[in-house]
Order: sequence, then structure tokens, then C-alpha cells
Amino acid sequence: SETALEKTLNKDGLRYRLNRTEKEADEVGRLMDLPGFEVNLPLIGQTYLGPPKVASVWEALGFTATSNNEARQQEKLKAISKAREAKKGVKGGPGAEIRKKWLDKYGYPRLVGSGGIFYADQLSSDKEPMGGFNMGKSGQMWPIPDVVKGGNYGGAKGWGLKKKGPAVDGLPKAKN
Repeated sequence: SETALEKTLNKDGLRYRLNRTEKEADEVGRLMDLPGFEVNLPLIGQTYLGPPKVASVWEALGFTATSNNEARQQEKLKAISKAREAKKGVKGGPGAEIRKKWLDKYGYPRLVGSGGIFYADQLSSDKEPMGGFNMGKSGQMWPIPDVVKGGNYGGAKGWGLKKKGPAVDGLPKAKN
């Protein structure tokens, strides 16, 4: 059930469907400290009626709600690392053995298992740039927060990444 999934994710500190974990919700408290009450409804049973545990009205409406908390950022970093260190490709297919071909042709490792890419979405609430596909490519159309800009162009995860070496994973270029 969704409730069981939410509780399982919350144990690891991960949010479910943009909702704060129980611990995070308790830290912020009820919206504007408004009172609530419990009623015993037929068919449903004991039910709480009152304001949600959110930081603002905008979060309650979903405008500023995010699933991107500290635990999720750590999971993204672990997934990037796992993709970089894997030797087998997707579904056990070619991985490390095609690394040189992709580096020579495109300038970045293509597949998971070849020291390759893993998409880690770049959010304005990230503490460090995640780099998207970590291909050393980036662009900007609209004004963006500084942490996102830090991943663009000359930033650590944008074009500046290519200045560090030929491959996004920091490994030397494959030899013949």
C-alpha cells in the first residue's frame, strides 16, 4: 500500500510524493499553529481535521513542496558513484569493454558499467551541483539559483568539468 511505502521510505529519511517525513513534519509543526481536532466518522473511523504539518501555505498547495531533502541528495550521489564504478552494462550487457569507443567518439562514457552516466536531476535545493547526465554539457535560458548556475558553464558539473580531464568520471582516457 502507499502508506506502507511512505513509512518504508521515511525510515531511510526519504520523502514520498513531496511530503515531508514524519520527523521533518514534526520539526515544522502545524501550519501557522492553527488548532485541529479529531472526530470519529462513520466508515472511516478516527480522523484528524485541521491544518497540515507544512512550513507555509505555498507548501501545502504544492508550489514549494519538494522531495529533495538531504537523504535524497545522498542517494543521488550514491547512484552516481555506483554507475561510475559498475563494470557491467544495462541488463548485464557490454559495459567496461566499450568505454574506449564511447570516450573517443563522444568525449564521455556512454553507458552504465562503462564508467558511464547516471542522470541525477539538478534542483535548486541541492547543496552541490549534481550535473544532470554528468556529460559536461550545460546551458541556461532563464535566471537560475546559484547552486544550479554552479553546475553550468564553467561550474564543477558543466563545461568546466571538461577542463579537469577527458572523461567526466575523472578516469584517464582509455588506451588502445
